Amino acid sequence: MEGMEKIATKPVGITDTTLRDGHQSNLATRMRVEDMVPIAEELDQAGFYSAEVWGGATYDVCHRFLGEDPWERVRILKKVMPKTPFQMLLRGQNLVGYRHYADDLVEAFVEKCAEVGIDIFRVFDAVNDERNFETAFKVIKRCGKHIQGTICYSLTETRMGGPIYNINYYLEKAKILESMGADSICIKDMAALIAPYDAYELIKALKKTVKVPLQIHTHYTSGMGTMTYLKAIEAGVDVVDTALAPFALRSSQPAVEPLLVAIQGTPWDPKIDLSKLLKLGEYLESIAPKYRDFLDTTKMSVIDTAVLKHQIPGGMISNMVSQLRQQNALHRISEVYAELPRTRKDLGFPPLVTPTSQIVGVQAVLNVLFGRYKMLSKETQDYVYGLYGKSPVPISDEIKKTVLKGYKKGKDPITCRPADVIEPELEKVKEETKGLAKDLYDTLIYALFPQTGTQFLKWKYGLEPVPDKVKPKTMEEIKREDEAIAKAKAEAQKK
Repeated sequence: MEGMEKIATKPVGITDTTLRDGHQSNLATRMRVEDMVPIAEELDQAGFYSAEVWGGATYDVCHRFLGEDPWERVRILKKVMPKTPFQMLLRGQNLVGYRHYADDLVEAFVEKCAEVGIDIFRVFDAVNDERNFETAFKVIKRCGKHIQGTICYSLTETRMGGPIYNINYYLEKAKILESMGADSICIKDMAALIAPYDAYELIKALKKTVKVPLQIHTHYTSGMGTMTYLKAIEAGVDVVDTALAPFALRSSQPAVEPLLVAIQGTPWDPKIDLSKLLKLGEYLESIAPKYRDFLDTTKMSVIDTAVLKHQIPGGMISNMVSQLRQQNALHRISEVYAELPRTRKDLGFPPLVTPTSQIVGVQAVLNVLFGRYKMLSKETQDYVYGLYGKSPVPISDEIKKTVLKGYKKGKDPITCRPADVIEPELEKVKEETKGLAKDLYDTLIYALFPQTGTQFLKWKYGLEPVPDKVKPKTMEEIKREDEAIAKAKAEAQKK
């Protein structure tokens, strides 16, 4: 190819997200380990830079809805996949839960993650407050594992720029993460907002600013994902995130197969065997009927072009719809869309990712239903008080006064690292789980999810029967359902 001979050969690394974000984004995280094991060995031989197998919602869904031990999932997969580095998504001081935890819990959790087989920790924070990385970074380094410092990509305009999320914002954050000991840096674009040429400009600038390798993560929600990866690769990004085609696209990652062909024969070609991946895709198609009820088929389009304008992640939309439906107010969704940017501005323009997306979304709904800040969620008050970290833009005194009026912790927000005001928790949860938890892994399930964790441990040790709704459907059951539907359709057509 003309001009390519002048470019130094630099095969791009590919992180496979099929076993984590692929099914989390498209199938509500419902893939069971029994359906992962049959392809795990071949995935291990494919030549991926890493396999993202854990973190995010997997820990929650595993024990809550599938009746599976989340720790055991990693152990099982590691036995079959010893070659490929295992990667997880860690929400900084939030771990894999929805609030900040004490330092002693963070230390114990990270140590156990390293023990079961996690090699690369992608650590992010919802407001990009690097203070929320301090404890996790320290323990990951102590365990001899890879720290991937992560910056949540966000916008206030349609493209990168403006007074907040401009190129300098990302460069400064990257320098801080590198100085804190990050082994690599990831740009995490959770809402599929990063445009191809913005990705090119950002990666080029980062390459001149930091020395550690760069990775980019995006979703296909807006339809820009593969184009964005091509430009990022041209700019010199070291690793990109993709999923096998059956679990890719929609709100998941770009598909690996067409990307491989697009860069075949170029200096960036990772030389991964396409035919092997196609075989793995066939397997996923064969077990996909088990999970089809979780796939969103409400629209013809497999992308959500509206996200290019409203910038709201899919999970945030579904939460707001559920909240409005419970109040018999779904007809007011357009008012919520109009209120969202105002609420986000009031709260200092946080990136919209768990848990800030839920905080902003819930408060926007409450503002529409009951009047602006007439009703407040506890999480909104905690956020404004500073318990989630420092907002990207200072919150106005007026909003602070309104939100913190009557707040039990006080009217003056904290300015220290949020975890500094959290009392140690580990010994307390050990005491609470005596007689139920058999080891620290069990205790941590309870610590992060007290109610559902207790229920799971009772299932795990046979103290209560596992309900039928938690048990998996068999392919035979799926086949009988299909036959019944086909029969009903045939009879309807006769009439």
